[in-house]
Amino acid sequence: MVKNYSTTLAGRPLKVEIGKMAGLANGSALVSYGETTILATVVASDEPKEGIDFFPLSVNYEEKFYAVGRIPGGYIKREGRPSERAILTSRVIDRPMRPLFPKDYRNDVVITTTVMSVDQDCSPEVTAMIAASLVVDISDIPFAGPVGSVQVGLVDGELIINPTSAQREVSDLALTVSSSSTKVMMIEAGANEVAEDLMFDAIMKAHAVNQEIVQFINEIKADCGKAKKENYTTCTVPADIQNEIIAMIGDERMETAVFTDDKQVRETQLKAIKDEIIEKLTAEGKEEHLAQLGEVFYNFEKKTVRRMILKEHKRPDGRALDEIRPLAADIDLIPRVHGSGMFTRGQTQVLTLTTLGPLADTQTLDGLDELEVSKRYMHHYNFPPYSVGEARSPRAPGRREVGHGALAERALLPVLPSEHEFPYAIRTVSEVLSSNGSTSQASICGSSLSLMAAGVPLKSAVAGISVGLVTGESDEDFVMLTDIQGLEDFFGDMDFKVGGTHKGITAIQMDMKIQGLTPEIIRQAFEQTRKGRLYILDEIMTPAIAAPRTELSEYAPQIIQITINPEKISEVIGPKGKMINKIIDETGVKIDIEDDGRVFICGTDADKTARAIEIIQGIAKDIEAGEVYNGKVVRLMNFGAFVELLPGKEGLVHISQLAHERVEKVEDVVAVGDMIQVKVIEIDKQGRINLSRKVLLEKPKREETVTEEK
Repeated sequence: MVKNYSTTLAGRPLKVEIGKMAGLANGSALVSYGETTILATVVASDEPKEGIDFFPLSVNYEEKFYAVGRIPGGYIKREGRPSERAILTSRVIDRPMRPLFPKDYRNDVVITTTVMSVDQDCSPEVTAMIAASLVVDISDIPFAGPVGSVQVGLVDGELIINPTSAQREVSDLALTVSSSSTKVMMIEAGANEVAEDLMFDAIMKAHAVNQEIVQFINEIKADCGKAKKENYTTCTVPADIQNEIIAMIGDERMETAVFTDDKQVRETQLKAIKDEIIEKLTAEGKEEHLAQLGEVFYNFEKKTVRRMILKEHKRPDGRALDEIRPLAADIDLIPRVHGSGMFTRGQTQVLTLTTLGPLADTQTLDGLDELEVSKRYMHHYNFPPYSVGEARSPRAPGRREVGHGALAERALLPVLPSEHEFPYAIRTVSEVLSSNGSTSQASICGSSLSLMAAGVPLKSAVAGISVGLVTGESDEDFVMLTDIQGLEDFFGDMDFKVGGTHKGITAIQMDMKIQGLTPEIIRQAFEQTRKGRLYILDEIMTPAIAAPRTELSEYAPQIIQITINPEKISEVIGPKGKMINKIIDETGVKIDIEDDGRVFICGTDADKTARAIEIIQGIAKDIEAGEVYNGKVVRLMNFGAFVELLPGKEGLVHISQLAHERVEKVEDVVAVGDMIQVKVIEIDKQGRINLSRKVLLEKPKREETVTEEK
C-alpha cells in the first residue's frame, strides 16, 4: 500500500512516499524537498557479524548525473568512484545517526541514499540526511531516532534556514545541524570568521527547526512504521567472565598503566598486563575466555580513564582540564618546495607543504552542484601507518582522510586572497608524521604556517583546536577537556573541533558518541576552543612567522596578470589555438585567458615571460596610422613586401615605398627574414595596413639640392 505524507520546511514542500519503491529493504522511502528527490533505503543482516567489536554501519550517498540532466564524462560514461562531496555527505549522515543504534548491536546495517533529481534551491545533502533517518525509523532495525537536519546561512546579517542557491553564493556561513528530539547531534560548519555568540544562535535556531522535522518523522513512524526487533543477538560479554578478568587486572594496576604522557609507554604497559592475563587464563584452562578478553580489557581501560577524568579531574597525561600540550611551530624545513610549515602538539606532528601553480591547475569538479564547478585551493591530508607505529604499507586515502582534508581546507578558505589579488592555484598537503590526537587541527595550524611562508597573502593566520567531553549520569554532570589526545578521543564522548582566527570561527566539525549535546555544553565548548585558539595564534604561531612573506620562493612560478580587450581574445588564441600554442612554444610559459580579458602568464624565466607579454599585448593592440614598428619581412611579391608587425598582423610595403630612389625589384632592397623599420601610413576601409619604409629614411643630398634650386 502506497502512503504519502507532506509538510513545509523553510517555505518549501517536503514530501515522503512510502510503499511504492524498494519493497524488499527493511525500510525505504522516496523523499522530495522542492524538486530534489532522494531514494533512501536501509537493509540489516539477519545475524551479527562475527569477530568484531564495533557496530558495522555503512552509509552511502550516491550521486547520479541524470539528476541534473548530464551524461558523465570520461570514456566509460557512467558514474565512477564517489566524489569528495559524496564522501563528505556520507560522513555527515553517519555521524548523528551512529550513536543512536544500540551499543551491543553487531548486525551489518547499510543505508543508501540515491540522488534522483536535484533542485539547486533545495539541498540534496539535507534531503538525504532527513531521508536516511526516516527509513531507519520506519524499519524494524533498533534505533533511538529520529534525527532532523537543516542548513543555516548568514546573508546580510540574517540567519537563513536552508538557504537557496543564490543565498548560498553570498552567505557568510554554511552550517549543517542535526538534532534528536532533545539534543544537538551533529554540527558541521564553514564560516567567514563568524563570532562564537552568533554561531551559537545559528545552531540553536537550527535545533528549533529540527524539532519540526523530528515531529514529522514521528507522525509517519506512528502511521506506518514497523515494530522494532528487540530480541536481536547481543554481543555483551557475560558478567561473570567480565568480573573475573577485571579482578585479575585490578583497578590500581590499570590506572598506573594508563596514566602517562607517552603513548608508546602506555601501550607497552597495557600489553604487558594483557599478556599476563592470557597466561593466567591459559594456565587455569580457561581458553574460552580469551575470545572476550579484548573487549573486556578495552571496556575496563575506558571505564578507568573516564572515572578518573569525571570524578577526580585527572587526565591520563597529568594535564589540567583546560591545559594544552607542549606546542611548537616551525617553517622552512624542506628545501625547494614553495612553502613548508610544521606544527607539533605533544606527540602529534603534522608537516604541511605548499605548492603554487597557474590557474590552469585549478581542479575541475564533476558533481551535482552547479555553484561549484572548480576548486582553486586544494588541501590534502595523508595519514601514513608509521604515524601511529604500524608496520604496513600506505593505502589510498579513506573517508577519514578526505574528511580531515576538507575540514582544514574549509578552515583556510575564508582567509585566502582572491584570484584577482593572487592569481595562483594553491595546493597544500598535510603529512601526519606522528599521531596522538588532533591531527586535523594540527594540519590547520601547519597549513597556515606553510602558506604564509610561501608568500600567500593570507588575511589572517588560522589555528585549530579541539575539546573533548566525558559525561556522567545526568546532563549537568560533565567534564570538558581542552586539546584531547588520542586516548581521550577514543574513550570520550565528543570531539569538538574548531578552526578560526582572532576575529572568529572559520570551520567546525563535531563527532559524537553519545545521544546529543545540551546548549550549555555547546556554549562552553566554544569558549574553551576560543581561548585555546587565541593562545596558539599569539604564543606559538606568531613567533614562528608573524605575517605572510612579501616575496614568493625563487622556485615558485611567477604569474603576471595583464588585461586585454575581450574582443581580441580570439586573435590571441588564433584558429584552433595556433597562435597561443606558438607563443607557448616560443617562450615556454603557461597562459590562461579569462572571458573578461584577464590574461595570466606563468613562467620561471623573467625574459621569456616578458617576451610572451610583449607578444600578447602586441596582438591585442589596435594598429594605428602613424605608428612605427620593427617588423620582419615574411613574403615578397613583385609589387612589394609583406612585413609582420606583430604576431598574426601583417602590412604591405609597396615597392614605391621601399626607398626614395626607384626600385626595379623588391629583392634588390629586402629579403625574407630581414628586420626593417616601417611606419603605418594608412589603414584602408577593408582593414588592410599600408606601410612605408622610405619615410623613415634620410633623403639623398642630390635630391635635396634639386629641390632647393627649384
